[in-house]
Amino acid sequence: MSTALPAGSRAAPPRYLTKSRFKLALECPTKLFYTGKADYQNNSLDDSFLQALAEGGFQVGALACLMYPGGTEVLDRDHASQLETTRELLQQADVTIYEAALEANGLFVRVDILRKRGDVIELIEVKAKSYDPVKNGDFLNARGQLETGMLPYLQDVAFQRHVAALAYPQFKYRAFLMLADKSARSTVDGLNQRFRIRRDGHGARIEVAPGTAISELGAPLLRAVPVDSQVDQILSGELVVAGKRDSFAQTVARLASAYRVGERIATQPGPQCAACEFRTGEHPGGRAPRSGFHECWSDAFGWKADDFGGGTVLDIWNFRKKKDLMARGVLKPRDVTQEDLSLDDPHPGPEGLSIAQRQWFQCSGKWPGNDSHYIDTAGLGTAMRQWVYPLHFIDFETCAVAIPFSRGQQPYQTTAFQFSHHVLQRDGRVEHRTQFLEAGPGVQPGVPFLRALRAALGSDNGTIFRWATHENSVLGQLVAQLEHATPPPGDAAELKAFVESITNRKVDGRVVAGPRDMVDLCALAQRHYYHPSTKGSSSLKKVLPALMQSSAHLRALYSQPVYGGTSAIRSLNHKEPVAWWAQRDGIVVDPYEMLPPVFAEFSEAERTGYEDASMSELRAGGSAMAAYGRLQFVDIDERERQAIEQALLRYCELDTLAMVMAVQAWQAWVIEAGHSEAGH
Repeated sequence: MSTALPAGSRAAPPRYLTKSRFKLALECPTKLFYTGKADYQNNSLDDSFLQALAEGGFQVGALACLMYPGGTEVLDRDHASQLETTRELLQQADVTIYEAALEANGLFVRVDILRKRGDVIELIEVKAKSYDPVKNGDFLNARGQLETGMLPYLQDVAFQRHVAALAYPQFKYRAFLMLADKSARSTVDGLNQRFRIRRDGHGARIEVAPGTAISELGAPLLRAVPVDSQVDQILSGELVVAGKRDSFAQTVARLASAYRVGERIATQPGPQCAACEFRTGEHPGGRAPRSGFHECWSDAFGWKADDFGGGTVLDIWNFRKKKDLMARGVLKPRDVTQEDLSLDDPHPGPEGLSIAQRQWFQCSGKWPGNDSHYIDTAGLGTAMRQWVYPLHFIDFETCAVAIPFSRGQQPYQTTAFQFSHHVLQRDGRVEHRTQFLEAGPGVQPGVPFLRALRAALGSDNGTIFRWATHENSVLGQLVAQLEHATPPPGDAAELKAFVESITNRKVDGRVVAGPRDMVDLCALAQRHYYHPSTKGSSSLKKVLPALMQSSAHLRALYSQPVYGGTSAIRSLNHKEPVAWWAQRDGIVVDPYEMLPPVFAEFSEAERTGYEDASMSELRAGGSAMAAYGRLQFVDIDERERQAIEQALLRYCELDTLAMVMAVQAWQAWVIEAGHSEAGH
């Protein structure tokens, strides 16, 4: 019987259980059924390039290869060719292979670096993750168990060794995790600019500057950590998947079989479902794309579309006993009791809302007063009377660059590359006064950032606001970096004194606050404002849309084009006036959704050449980090660079404007309630 395919047809690609699919299955085996199916929503499809760009995965991989020179990269496109090339290379007594392909029993892996010396093969898995030799040690916790945070990486290596031993049982194997060594410091300048990224129709590839050799890289920044004992522990142990406990080998075989034939392994829903990527925002109701999350819950609990309307207990903000609730069959927030939340009194006290009280507001849908939201005007008024005008609002954009800019720096050291600064005067006038962005390739922005911030905030003694703790933490880290700068800037002492004057820090176990210690608006929102659309969160991205819905004052202020251009409120980036309050189909529009696409000013033909899924919009912090990575490491032309920089500036500007809007809305409610909000 002939097995030849009809003319013009192709064999279906083999359905291998790869290491990424194995990782997915350990998170939830039902995901194996959803993954790769075009009719299911998958929120992680566009994340891999963004994540690698933001975390430095491309550069770390290239640097690792330089540490094992003379290797051959397997560049074939299809599985069969990759396997054949690897098989031929392994015929050599000694060989180093980048991206070696191994297959056995329906399992398939690409090994980052495979080094064969005689009958011993080293499997080196490279991860864009930091490693502290003192804190991480052998990846064991105090109870002698593998650290939860490192377990997925160790299971990844174990899966590779399992496949390798099945494919080539004649060899002995050693396993390593190659990680960025947090204890190391670069001894050369400009190292990260030796690794540039190019994208083409086949994806992204790294290009190393010509002439770059291991001797030019300075002190090693990556460390190959032996993990044989940890891998042995995993391979000889058991895994529990969908309630069934089996050996590692039996579990892998079961998962491989299920994926190969398209079997759906049903899993009992639990807290892990909160991070499910196969999820639409609401029940699709038969529309495409399908939602794996909703199908799982419908199958397990018999839910219909209406059952999802009030959310699930997974949506309860900052609640850590969701597993206990689900074990008792409590699945909907409305079924949660005060006792479940350990809540004695649902009424806020003089210090504002407690965490449990916010959770109760979310679950019960009830709060003091008859408004669509809760506002503690007395508490806010008390806080406002401590403020000194003019009020300053700042927001930072930062990232942690894997490979340092200059000597003396460590891997994944915080890099502050941008800030925005709004000012609110006592008479209500608002202006976008200053901003900073330094994204030139290879330029270390830390010291210029601090100098610009000092100049922006140093002209008066007004209260400074941040949203959450990020800005305080970043400034502390930048001061620590000054101490290791080689050579240190001449104004290091002045910069340190400035930072200490506007931040708080721990000294000998106690908190020491500077005279202008920044006020945390996020903490004020958490204690004194609640809107059901935030689902308990006090994140700025949740609070701003809620305020736009609930504040008549913001509607009156911003429903007209009063921001930017030659209008009442000065903007450094918006050349045409903007009305930030708008409705679409009767729903108030989130201002962040009003930010224009990155390449909005390009023609449709031009956008086709520039725009891709990773950089079409810039409306979140993760995208900002990826945008900075693109400006640093991807070869782009000047026009694209300018478009991305303008998008970064507009995004960060909206963050500080959103903080201004929050204060304006709160002030209006405080005054309306008859409380004094006057500051100094």
